[in-house]
Amino acid sequence: MASTVHYTHCPVCGSAAFQKALTAKDHTVSGETFIILHCNECTLRFTQDAPDAASAGPYYKSENYISHTNTSKGLINRLYQSVRKRTLKHKRKLIARALGIQKGSLLDVGSGTGAFVQHMQQHGWQVNGLEPDADARQVAKTVNKVELEDISRFYELAPHEFDAISLWHVLEHVHDLHPYVQQLKNLLKMNGRLFIAVPNYTSKDAAVYQENWAAYDVPRHLYHFSPRSMQVLMEKNGLKLLEYKPMWYDSFYISLLSSKYKNGKANLLGAFTNGLRSNINAWGDVKKCSSVIYVIDKG
Repeated sequence: MASTVHYTHCPVCGSAAFQKALTAKDHTVSGETFIILHCNECTLRFTQDAPDAASAGPYYKSENYISHTNTSKGLINRLYQSVRKRTLKHKRKLIARALGIQKGSLLDVGSGTGAFVQHMQQHGWQVNGLEPDADARQVAKTVNKVELEDISRFYELAPHEFDAISLWHVLEHVHDLHPYVQQLKNLLKMNGRLFIAVPNYTSKDAAVYQENWAAYDVPRHLYHFSPRSMQVLMEKNGLKLLEYKPMWYDSFYISLLSSKYKNGKANLLGAFTNGLRSNINAWGDVKKCSSVIYVIDKG
């Protein structure tokens, strides 16, 4: 029987002042439902009784889990693939601007099938990619021609090694949250930067779809960050949050998935409209974007 993680305190700030926010269904693998709690102090939301690290593997085994399979099956995944080249370029330019260099050393944590690692290597970066899923590492090797290492290497890497560390929709999956962030800090060079992208449950599309919002993605997503909870997490680990950057495409992709979960099939027009409304709502305040990239200084 799978072991679970039952929280008595908020995993970010340690407060015991939390309450039930909603119940969400695992639409990807198991069909199980999970309670999501809301911390009244730091505003983090977190999945109660999610499988622990040793039991989580089966919840990632689906051909629809695109970060591990690179699948183009289905309309939503084809759309995802079609915009990926543009987003890879955007991420590279963001990192270069933030660091003030065009080439350097990069650690990509949770590399999936290696598309970002490949892109950065092609542009002269020295890249280490870590990925826990063996099948995804094999796809990276055969399809994208990059060698990824197992995530077990994370705590073995030399300190002060990297100009940049990127986690694209990864931190919400990490069980040992504070030790992980401390190790990220330890691996950065003195003037290095972290680039952490996570969904934002305070976005308008999250409010529209509520328990059917695809970015809750229980039980794989252990934490559901707000900008405030991310700031608290970084401050508690001696890091400084410098900038918030938008991920405009995510509102459309997440809205498509969410409409499928809510209605049984994707409502293209409705999802596009909700995604657009979400972006318009976030236009003057990136902290309301469907997904946010946090640019973080070592402090």
